Amino acid sequence: MPEYCKIDKTDHIMTVTLDRPERLNALHPPANAELGEVFDDFAADDDMWVAIITGSGRGFSAGNDLRYQAEGGERVPMPNGFAGLTSRFDLTKPVIAAVNGVSMGGGFEIALACDLIIASDKALFALPEPKVGLAALAGGLNRLPRQIGSKRALGMILTGRHVSAEEGKELGFVNEVVPHDELADAARRWAKEICQCAPLSIRASKDVVYRSLSTGSLEDSMAAKYDSVIAMVKSEDFIEGPKAFAEKRPPDWKGR
Repeated sequence: MPEYCKIDKTDHIMTVTLDRPERLNALHPPANAELGEVFDDFAADDDMWVAIITGSGRGFSAGNDLRYQAEGGERVPMPNGFAGLTSRFDLTKPVIAAVNGVSMGGGFEIALACDLIIASDKALFALPEPKVGLAALAGGLNRLPRQIGSKRALGMILTGRHVSAEEGKELGFVNEVVPHDELADAARRWAKEICQCAPLSIRASKDVVYRSLSTGSLEDSMAAKYDSVIAMVKSEDFIEGPKAFAEKRPPDWKGR
């Protein structure tokens, strides 16, 4: 059983709740290692199509547990980064961040590593590392400019200022802001809408989007061969989708 998070698997959706509320879900190396295994399991589980990550208590995640580090806690490699996500680049299944409160530093980097951010109206975002002589090197300095443009990103990065959920939506890194008590339902609503689509089509779509963003030429990105697209074309669902449409019935996706 996980020690630093809670796991629920229902209706093809895996919900991961960070569970260190006494430290605003700041993560130390043992928690990051555990979450790496959790998302390894998600990637390998054919019955899980979408993941949601959220936090217990009043915080999503305060990022790196500096207190643990100051107390002499062991430093171990984090091959998949914070929460097993910030350095994971081979996951084609979608992940939704349901940000329930403070999302600072590495916590914000976790959210940025997700594909969608659904935020409570109580959420706060920041990359405050420069205020303590550090830098957001777990993807924050790389992902935020790609998602909202360099000028808007630097407006947050160079000041370390706190940004509300509503401003996050205006800046473009938040998909939806909802009342705090409705956050879990809103995140599951997005996940269920994704699950109405063919799983391999979703994975191919995510894969092509991110790999295209890493390709300098639009022509090259469109001409590239994608294993995820080949898997989609060879799948049972590739036949089921048009068949269900012609028969005027909901498709019965298998994810294979």
